[in-house]
Amino acid sequence: MKLTKFVATIALTLGIAGAAAAQQMQAPPQGDQVDQLNQLLDLDENQQQEIRGMLDEAERQLAPMEQEAQALQARLGDHVGPDFDENAIRQDASRLGELTGDITAETVLLQSRIESVFTDEQRQTLDEAIAQQQQQMQDLQNQMQEQGGQPAQPVQ
Repeated sequence: MKLTKFVATIALTLGIAGAAAAQQMQAPPQGDQVDQLNQLLDLDENQQQEIRGMLDEAERQLAPMEQEAQALQARLGDHVGPDFDENAIRQDASRLGELTGDITAETVLLQSRIESVFTDEQRQTLDEAIAQQQQQMQDLQNQMQEQGGQPAQPVQ
């Protein structure tokens, strides 16, 4: 549950979907993120400036890692074929794994730093918004399941 809350928090506050998407992450411009947080949490000017600084720093740090990850993904695709080089594939995949881990760690650290700027009341408001968003997603999933019937059972 805590992981679900964390992922929802990231998605709500930063537009970040998680580690799998982090390699291809194209976050909205920082102003949009801070404006969204401000609308939800009524941030004061100091909070807004502090968060903008954190997002700027994160962008400077993450952009080169994301570019390298994208290049590695493309290179891995180029390795596919009958004349594959297992060593090169494993080396590129290993580096991609390291980058994904680093991107994930930086994303978690950023989220933690941003949440440290909030007051207790703002955190409570954020928790309530996340709970509401999770409920809406669950309702949508239930509605889709009802409309489409139950998922097909695997053939045994």
